[in-house]
Amino acid sequence: MSAPTLSKRQAPPPAPDPGASRSRRRRAVFRQALKHNLTAHGFLIGAVLCFSFFSWYPMIREFFLAFQKREDGRTGWAGWSNFTYIFNDPAFWQAWRNTLLFTGLALLLGFVVPFVVALVLNEFRHGRGYLRLLVYLPVMLPPVASVLLFKYFYDPGYGLFNRMLGAVGLPDQQWLQSTDTAMLSVVIAATWMNMGGATLIYLAALQGIPGELYEAAELDGAGILRKIWHVTIPQTRLVLSLMLLMQIIATMQVFVEPFLLTGGAGPEGATLTVVQLIYQYAFTFNNYGSAAALGLVLLVLLAAFSAAYVRLSRASEE
Repeated sequence: MSAPTLSKRQAPPPAPDPGASRSRRRRAVFRQALKHNLTAHGFLIGAVLCFSFFSWYPMIREFFLAFQKREDGRTGWAGWSNFTYIFNDPAFWQAWRNTLLFTGLALLLGFVVPFVVALVLNEFRHGRGYLRLLVYLPVMLPPVASVLLFKYFYDPGYGLFNRMLGAVGLPDQQWLQSTDTAMLSVVIAATWMNMGGATLIYLAALQGIPGELYEAAELDGAGILRKIWHVTIPQTRLVLSLMLLMQIIATMQVFVEPFLLTGGAGPEGATLTVVQLIYQYAFTFNNYGSAAALGLVLLVLLAAFSAAYVRLSRASEE
């Protein structure tokens, strides 16, 4: 009997490719991360699309519209004619004077008053939460309701402010009907409506100041004003700088308060602002090219001011 033959030896399996293994691991990690963050990516994409549609597209459209003019149902390029038109319009310079006046008055009240209120609230040890709610309450009210409330207060016949003046023997004032008091009346209403948010921001910054600094200043004989000047303001300089920039940009774009209180321009154009003039160009005169040109001028000036302000702030910190 013949001996059994040995079976043919099988070839060894090929060695695994390290590059392919690393590629498969990277794909697996990517799929796992994508699955894990799918919800976050969905919200992010939605936010970017909304921001692109409602912010970036209007800015780009405004840029092109500023150099266009629509005549006889056709839109064509107009060059610099829209800018020439607004610069030659007397209302352009009046609107800028009124806007700068509103900004200056609003900073005197809207920047200083919230900081002072925050200093006072910071000294309270009991009931601070209720006081914060009381200060922030005007911000939670609809802007139209707040403005109409002040329009009632400013009424020359039965308004609250004239009643208060009459109670102390002072003559009545034509708050919104006089060129001398119309802008100040708008500033007072705007300050009351918007001071709550700034007050809470200042209060949060004040509560972050170490108490040891005040104790050291008190040992050196510093009074209240010197403590504020040498301790409080330096410790809150960053917040103050940021809030100053934001308030300047916001006040330069004021529209709701003068539009509802004085109908926009006010007595002899005393409350006509730049944004109100843009509104008139677009929706009263149907001159969208001039409105876009004026909006572009405002955008460039605010951007230049913001860049210069940030640069100067960094230089002062260094």
